[in-house]
Amino acid sequence: MRSKTLGVAVFLIIMLLAAGCTSQQAAPETATPQRPAHAPISPSMTASEGTTSALSLPNDSEMKVIGMIAGVSWASSADYYRYMNEKAQNDLGGLHSARVLMYSIEFDEFSKQERLADAGDWEPLNNTLVDSAQRLKRGGADFIIIGSNTLNSRADLIEEKTGLMVLRIYDATGAKVNRSGFTKVALLGTKYTMEQPFYRDALEQKYGVAIVIPNATERDYINTVIFDELCRNEIRNESRDGFVRIINRLADEEGAQGVILGCTEIPLLIHQGDVTVPVFDTTRIHAEAAVDYALGRTSP
Repeated sequence: MRSKTLGVAVFLIIMLLAAGCTSQQAAPETATPQRPAHAPISPSMTASEGTTSALSLPNDSEMKVIGMIAGVSWASSADYYRYMNEKAQNDLGGLHSARVLMYSIEFDEFSKQERLADAGDWEPLNNTLVDSAQRLKRGGADFIIIGSNTLNSRADLIEEKTGLMVLRIYDATGAKVNRSGFTKVALLGTKYTMEQPFYRDALEQKYGVAIVIPNATERDYINTVIFDELCRNEIRNESRDGFVRIINRLADEEGAQGVILGCTEIPLLIHQGDVTVPVFDTTRIHAEAAVDYALGRTSP
C-alpha cells in the first residue's frame, strides 16, 4: 500500500513540474525586422520606431549646411543663429534645428580693414573674407551667407574664390519687399550700403523697388551710431529717437512706404513698434531665407 501511495505521489510531482515548465516558456513572437544601428530613421516610421512625428520631414542628408561668415558684428550674428534655428524648428517641428557652420571674424582687427577699404584699399578685407569662406567650405558648408549687408558687396569675389554659392542678403530682402507690393522704400545702413549702387541697383533693377536714402547729415549720423554703439551692442534710447525721426521724415517727405533696416545691427535698435511704416528686418529676412534654401524650397 505504501509503495502504491508513493507511486501516485511521484506521478503527481512529475505532472506538476511539467506544467510549470510549460507556463514559463515565452509565447512565440512574430519576427520584427531590425533597423541597423547606422541607418537613418525614415520619415515614414511610426512613433514606436523612434520618431516623434508622422509628418514627412527631410533627413539630415537632405538639409544643406549653411556656412555663415559671422562676427561682423557678433551682436547681430547671435540673432542670425537664433532666427535660423527658430525657423527650422517652427517649420519642421519636434527637435529639428538648422545645420549651420559659423566662422566668427575678430571684429577689432577687421574694423581696421574696413577703414582701409573705405580709403580705397580693399585687399586686407577681401583676404579676410575669402579666408573665412574657405574655412567654411573645408568644414562642409554647402553655400555661404555673409552676416552683413555691406559685406554682401563682396559676394562675387567669394563665389569666384571658393566655388560656393553666396545667398545674397539684398536678393532675399528685395524679394520680400516685392512680395509686399511696395514700390518705394527707404534704405538705412552704413554709408557704404546707402551710397554705393550694389544694393540700390539690385532692388530697383531685379525687384522693381525704388530706393530713397537719408540726406548726407543723416547718413553720417546713422553710420556713427552703427559703428560706435550698435557694433558694441550698446543700445541707447536717444539713438532710437534719432533713427525714428529720420524714418518718419523719409516717409512723410520722400514717400517711403516702408523702411529697409539695411544693416544687420539696426534691428537691435529699431523694431516695428517704433515706427508707423512697415519695417523690413534684413537680419531675420536673410536668416529665414537661408533655411528655406537649405531645405530646397527656393532657388538662389
